[in-house]
Amino acid sequence: MAYDASMDKELFSETVNFDTTRIKVSVFSYNEGVKKLQLSRENLSRSDGSYSFSKLGRMTKEETEKVIPLMQKALKSL
Repeated sequence: MAYDASMDKELFSETVNFDTTRIKVSVFSYNEGVKKLQLSRENLSRSDGSYSFSKLGRMTKEETEKVIPLMQKALKSL
C-alpha cells in the first residue's frame, strides 16, 4: 500500500526558531493508527530566505533546551 498524504493527520505541531534553522516538534497519526512524535529541522537559505527540510541530526545544548519543553507538550497528544 502506497503512502497517502490525506491519511496522515497532524495532531500537534510547534516550531522553535534559531538564527539560521528551525526545529519542528509534531505528532502524527497515519490512517488513525498509533500516534507518533516527529522532530524535523529546516535550514534557512541565505540566497533566497526560504526554509528547506534537512535531516535533524545532532542538536546543540541551546536547541535541546528549547525542544524538550515542546516534546513534553507533544506528549499530551500521544
